Amino acid sequence: MAKSIEISGKTVEFNDDGFMLRPELWDDDVARAIAREDGIAEMGEKHWAIVRYIRAYWEEQDLAPAVRRLCKAGGVTLRELFALFTLGPARGACRVAGLPKPDGCV
Repeated sequence: MAKSIEISGKTVEFNDDGFMLRPELWDDDVARAIAREDGIAEMGEKHWAIVRYIRAYWEEQDLAPAVRRLCKAGGVTLRELFALFTLGPARGACRVAGLPKPDGCV
């Protein structure tokens, strides 16, 4: 079931899979709210580096980066990436970055 929540005075809507319907509404407050919902109590430096890379890549390429590229850019191993975003790169990190549901994400 799709839902919407109020974040910093704006209504942010999500599809049935939990991804933002209007990615242009994304900001740091939205990222923190999504992260908290996904069990990330505090966004650390590595979280932000990964989220900002995903966001910049998506804005330039109109798609989410490949996991290997994401690990390299974030300076983390795949294991560390899953430790940071326990729901995984697509369902976790891309969701926190405010992207629409990535292709191939189940």
